[in-house]
Amino acid sequence: MSTFRASRKAGSRLKALVGTLALATGLMASSGAFAEKLTIIVGGMEKQIYLPAALTRELGYFKDEGLDVELINSRAGVEAENELLAGAVHGVVGFYDHTIDLQAKGKFLKSIVQFSQAPGEVQLVSTKYADEIKSPADFKGRTLGVTGLGSSTDFLTRYLASRGGLKAGDYTLLPVGAGNTFIAAMKQDQIQSGMTTEPTIGQLLKTGQAKILVDMRTPEMTAAALGGPYPAASFYVQQSWLDAHPDEAQKLANAFVKTMRFIASHSAAEIADKMPKDYYVGDKDLYIQGLAPGKAQFTPDGRMPKDGPETVLKVLQAFAKNVQGKQIDLSKTYTTSFVDNAAKALGN
Repeated sequence: MSTFRASRKAGSRLKALVGTLALATGLMASSGAFAEKLTIIVGGMEKQIYLPAALTRELGYFKDEGLDVELINSRAGVEAENELLAGAVHGVVGFYDHTIDLQAKGKFLKSIVQFSQAPGEVQLVSTKYADEIKSPADFKGRTLGVTGLGSSTDFLTRYLASRGGLKAGDYTLLPVGAGNTFIAAMKQDQIQSGMTTEPTIGQLLKTGQAKILVDMRTPEMTAAALGGPYPAASFYVQQSWLDAHPDEAQKLANAFVKTMRFIASHSAAEIADKMPKDYYVGDKDLYIQGLAPGKAQFTPDGRMPKDGPETVLKVLQAFAKNVQGKQIDLSKTYTTSFVDNAAKALGN
């Protein structure tokens, strides 16, 4: 074969390949296959307080926005926060209070969608000690379970203890995670009391191994325990990333706001039907039973509750030495602009 004929044949193959790629590109673009890849870490995927993350994925709202989102699980919010600061992920689904705690340390995170207006947490006490531990004042000399040191359960437990008149050295905090590890710690008497969420709450109450000491699953009960609304589960990012990626941030906000509206307009059973089956921890009815009243913790639109940031700051200032005496600019810890834009796009 001559060089000319070989080159013509190669050229024909190249043209065919280019044509095929062009067709494939057109098809992929039209189907949204060329989505923006983003990684979000969640401070406990199985916890109902962080339900909006997985629900958004299951409802297909990320894909509707042309996003390819990977959700990564972590044991506690403080671990998720560290991954964000290290640049390993683009955003975190975790508690809003981390944005205030870290600003006091010179690091700037911003919540762009607020999932909840109450922590959704419950301080449980082992049934074995229910007659001895009747309020946070009785934490003295006890070991208390939290998801992780520096986590939001750590913050809230220390605040409850301080309201009970105790100092940091009067009790011990033990990081035990959530779910099975929390349950095991209580069963084995490693902790006498601890803070956790659904579905772990329901599991321990059903077996009779624990009783409720302080309930923060609704705005009303949260106000009684903490003195006001406590914005908790949120989607936050580093300010530097937000400045460089406003379009991606807006798409994420659009997806999450649609999810908050879905939660507000559907029953606990309908929401549970959309969730992966392993989230039920083997008992779907118990999962629904916990979610039915727990729905009240979620915001209907992703907006920051009025006076919420001030309550969180007050809670942290009560015990956190790194926050005490610091000038905290709350306006730099959250923004409603992306949620407002999403509401306009959705028609209101």
